[in-house]
Amino acid sequence: MSKPDPINAQNSGAGGGFARILANTGWLLGGKGVGAILSIIYLAIATRTLGVADFGRFALILSAAQAINIIMSFDSWQIIVRYGQDHLRADAAPQGRDALNRLARFCIIVDLAAAVIGCGLAVVLTLAFGPLMGLSRDMAIEALLFCAVMLLTIRSTPMGILRLFDRFDAGALAETMIPIGRMIGALLVLATGPSIAGFLFAWAGAELLCAISYWWLALRAGKGRMGSWRAGRALDARHENPGLIGFMTTTNLQTTLSSMGQQAAVLFIGIFVGPTGAGLYRLANQLANSLSKISGLLSRSIFVELARTNSHAGAAELRALFRRTNRLALAAGAIIILLILAIGEPLLGLIAGQDFLPAYPILLVLGIAASIDLVGVSYRPLLMATDGARLSLIITCVSTATLLALLALWLPLYDTIGAAFANLAASILSFLLMGWASRNIMRRTGQS
Repeated sequence: MSKPDPINAQNSGAGGGFARILANTGWLLGGKGVGAILSIIYLAIATRTLGVADFGRFALILSAAQAINIIMSFDSWQIIVRYGQDHLRADAAPQGRDALNRLARFCIIVDLAAAVIGCGLAVVLTLAFGPLMGLSRDMAIEALLFCAVMLLTIRSTPMGILRLFDRFDAGALAETMIPIGRMIGALLVLATGPSIAGFLFAWAGAELLCAISYWWLALRAGKGRMGSWRAGRALDARHENPGLIGFMTTTNLQTTLSSMGQQAAVLFIGIFVGPTGAGLYRLANQLANSLSKISGLLSRSIFVELARTNSHAGAAELRALFRRTNRLALAAGAIIILLILAIGEPLLGLIAGQDFLPAYPILLVLGIAASIDLVGVSYRPLLMATDGARLSLIITCVSTATLLALLALWLPLYDTIGAAFANLAASILSFLLMGWASRNIMRRTGQS
């Protein structure tokens, strides 16, 4: 007797969907829990051995590489999860499996093309703007090589395959390769002599290790379930998945705009305040994001289940699942704020030392902003899983433009703390607008 497909065997109602959100988030948290512990150690090694100024330069290179990667990212995993649901419903038929395979190959082509273009963009940005951020020519070349590794270690497509088949456990295993790789690399750098180049090499190796793990696990999970890798042309996916190009463009713009603000803040601080200020902001932002990491993990799990519920179940189940995820996010956001107030400053001193304690007010403000993002974590996935992708993009444009305008206004006046308050104001605006849009979607769903 053949083993039943766990996706189709489970209840697709709100209760089953919410249970899967908790289970999948638990898998992701398990991997991130290991990563959180290791990140404290390797972050402590980097900050204490490099010092405030060199850590600031290291942070600027990381932010520049991540900014380019974000600009060129199409979040292929969302494409596979959104459109792969329809092909899974025809999973027993070879046509459905082959169509899913063509969708995956199309995403691979898009990711590779974006990576190549991104490498060209990296040449221009790192060599042209490196001196403005206090980077020497050698550091600019090191930044360029690091950018190339980040762009070419493609893992969004295999991530989508694993999430489509509910293999969040395998995805969590692949994700742990980054902190494990960074930890091993940081120890090697510490033993051989700390340097910015050494830490960049370690971080690049971790990215490569993670990508290899993702592909190996995804190919195993999709074996026998994704049709033939030679069936038809990959470009046929454009016609087999109506709205694919529009959704792909929307996800790219939304990911770029929503994430660019964080990296832009570090780069602006590096230009206007200097590497020291950039290092303090980067450290505070990283710790705030570490404490509120559940926000991103919940968002990934929620998007998968909302897309599945919207595709396979009715409006009542979608509304019930959305309400449950909202209550969970509200409780988690309150806990995160309490954690930052209770352990934020001691944790900062323990990890980085006394020289980095001026970053605590920044950590506090950024932590509150991250908690607000967590409370509204189900809004964007709902819009992206239904017919509100374009509205979500408009709201993201408005909040990002607000962030950049406030950065330009407050950064010269208040230095790094001004950048943190700009981030907080943009988070509040995004939360209010996304909440309004989500309620409208739910109202229309109830009337249909």
